[in-house]
This record gives sequence, structure tokens and C-alpha cells, in this order.
Amino acid sequence: MKTGYSAGIGDKVMKKTTALLLTLSMLFFMFGMTSCKKQVEVPSKRDVKEAVEDEYDKPFDLDSKDIAEDGSEAEWVFVSKDGTLIVTVTWSADDPDEFDFDKEDIGTDVVEPVPTIEPDPSVESDPSINTQTNGFKIGVSMPTKDLQRWNQDGDSIKSQLEALGYEVDLQYAANDVATQVSQVENMINSGCDVLIIAAIESSSLGEALEDAEYLNIPVIAYDRLLMESDTIDYYVTFDNYMVGQLQGEYIESALGLDYGAGPYNIEITTGDPGDNNALFFYQGAMDVLNPYIEDGQLVVVSGQTEFYEVATASWKTENAQDRAEDIINLYYSDGTQIDAWLCSNDSTALGVENALAANYLGSYPVITGQDCDILNVQNIINDKQAMSVFKDTRTLANQVSIMADQICSGDYVEVNDTVTFNNGVKTIPTYACQPVFVDKTNYVQVLIDSGYYTTADLGI
Repeated sequence: MKTGYSAGIGDKVMKKTTALLLTLSMLFFMFGMTSCKKQVEVPSKRDVKEAVEDEYDKPFDLDSKDIAEDGSEAEWVFVSKDGTLIVTVTWSADDPDEFDFDKEDIGTDVVEPVPTIEPDPSVESDPSINTQTNGFKIGVSMPTKDLQRWNQDGDSIKSQLEALGYEVDLQYAANDVATQVSQVENMINSGCDVLIIAAIESSSLGEALEDAEYLNIPVIAYDRLLMESDTIDYYVTFDNYMVGQLQGEYIESALGLDYGAGPYNIEITTGDPGDNNALFFYQGAMDVLNPYIEDGQLVVVSGQTEFYEVATASWKTENAQDRAEDIINLYYSDGTQIDAWLCSNDSTALGVENALAANYLGSYPVITGQDCDILNVQNIINDKQAMSVFKDTRTLANQVSIMADQICSGDYVEVNDTVTFNNGVKTIPTYACQPVFVDKTNYVQVLIDSGYYTTADLGI
């Protein structure tokens, strides 16, 4: 009797449980159907950008976006191109035709000049002496002669400083860290009053920089921030995050990603892992491209997206070429199309282009670069490279020459950024020049009409 009673109760419980589950299933189904009916499409970045620009009557760039997995809400952050405004835009599927704007004024990018060495008021000036250049010697340390741009930078800095009357000790270190350390130490020991250093490796000059600090020799980091040292006085560079942004935005526009096109295949090649700038270039580009990778509009067939995976030792063309050949042979030998290849500079882009020429049968992808080296500009003209970011080394060399001159004359040193560039120890007062992109449509105007190259230089 006890057993029969227990079984009866169990049957009743089972029946009630089954009924409850069926009821809940129906409710979930009906709720799901209702949710599906209410689901609407998330606005495109293009539509949101147009709304922001209409609202504030100025051009903006997307900084970030965050979309809920179910598409019920989204947030975009835009920064005005003049650097004065940040706008956060929120949207909800509950009110799909409306945007909410939250504006933050951030002023201008320009900051007051930072003071450096003040003239000694106890020393009487002699009007017959040029106090700016008399007896001053400036050391200029460049990483290598192997890349065209460093030759141009070094020669330009030397000629401009010599035109001002300074003695200049210009050295190239053959991309060898020990050589550069030795050269910088020799510059210090030979009596240089200011050091301008484009480092091979950003954290490799510790002892030499300590010697410079001990002797009160100001140090200007040139286009590569010297890391983990409190002895750096100034930094002059291009906006290297913007370099990456320009590369990413070029791919975005060329493939029509902003209009929902895709999926497209892309590979990534960036620079030397010991060069702080390489990370800036990479981050600027990936902040543009990552949303499309996450959405599936861009597919990295090799799966290699992390900085350490895509870096190129010493920025060498042959290193980039070896890795590109491996990628092509492993992932594209079956005829799979490569639609874009993000390259952080022209030497790595040249390596990729060499690998494509030797191993790839498809149509050329959109290839980015930087520096506008002659061979790469020729490849742009011949449709083997899509673009290169132009950093007019004359502008950079001119600016660092002005800064060195201001230091030697005891003037205020001109900078335009005192918040962005931190070397792990302190934030370095910086002058950041603006880069531009060059492609087949504008290379004549930007490179030839400006006098940077002649038609003979480019073989046209």
C-alpha cells in the first residue's frame, strides 16, 4: 500500500510538472515571437555620423562603438576632426528613429609652449656674438642608412642646423643597438650640447641617457619615443596613431566596409616590436578595422591579429617577405583571394609585394604603407600598392631644428601636446606634426608639386 501510494503521488506530480513545462514553453515561444517582431536594424555608422555632423555642423571621426548582442541598443563615440568636441550617441530599439547626443567640449589641441633653459641674467650679452650658435654642438643619432627616410631625415637636420651656424655630429648606427649606444656616448664625451635621437630600440639607451642628464645635456627624442627614462626632455614626431587611422580608414573606404560590403579577406603586417611607434600605428589602424573583423565583414584567414603575431623585426623588407610568403603558401595557395593587406610602413609593404609577385595568382589586394619611399610610390603608380602615409620629413626635420635652436638660445621650446605621449615614466612635451595619405589620385600634387620628389626621381 505504501508503494502504491507513493507511485500515485509521483504520477500526479509528473503530470503537473509536464503541464507546467508545456505552459512555460508556450509562454517563451510567444515571448520570443513578440521579441522578433519588435527587433529593428541597428543604424549604420554612416547614418550616425551624418546625424552628428548635421547636429553640430562640423566633420567627425568615429572613436568607438558598442552594440548589444541582441541589437537592442548601441552607443557610438565621435571626435570632431578639429579636436574640440567629443559626442557620445546612444540609440535604443524602443525608439529606433531617435538618437540621444551627449556633448563634451575639450577645447583645442594647442597648448602653451613649455619652458626650457632660461638665459643667465648675470651674463652680459655681446651684440657682436651670435649667442644662438656660438660654440654649440648638436649630436644627431639616426638608426640606419638602409631606409631612405632616415637618410633624408639626417641630411635635412644636419643641413638646417649648419645653416643656423651649429656644429653637427651626425651618426648612423646600422640598425645595431650597441653601435647606437656607443655613438651616443661618444657624442656626449665629445661635448655635444643637445642630443637628437631616433632610437633603434626605444628602451636601449639607459646608461647613455643617464650620462646626458648628469651633464645637463637636453635630449630630444626624434620620431621614436625613448621609453622608460625620465631623462627625455622633448619629443618631436608625427601623430603616429593618426598614421594607423589613415591606413585603416583607407581600407574601410576602398572596400566599402562602411556601407556593409563584405566579407573580405585581410592580412596584417606591422613593425618592429621594440619600436613604440609600431604599436601606435597598429592600434590606430586596428581601432578602425576591429569592428569589421568582429562583425565578419573582414576575415583574417591566417588568424594572426595580435601585435606580437604580426610584428616585423627591425622593419626589414626580407622579414616581412618571409612571413608573407608563409601566409600565402599556407592559406591562399588554393586561389583564395586576398582583398586587403594592412602594412604599417613601406619597407614591410615592399616585402609583402615581393611575396605576392612570387607566390600569388589573384588580383592585388589593397596594400597600405607609410613614408612614400620611391619604390613604393612607383608601385602605387603601377597599381601594386594602394596608398602610403606621407610624413614630410622636411617638416619634422625643420621642427626638431627649431626646437634644438630654441634650447641653445634659451628660448621657450615650441610644443603642441603635453598630455598624449607618456614613456612609462613621465609625459613628454611633444610637437606632433600631421601626416597625410598619398595614392594614385594625389601623388603628383603632394609629392611632386611640393618639391619632395621630381618626375625623374620617380622614373615618370
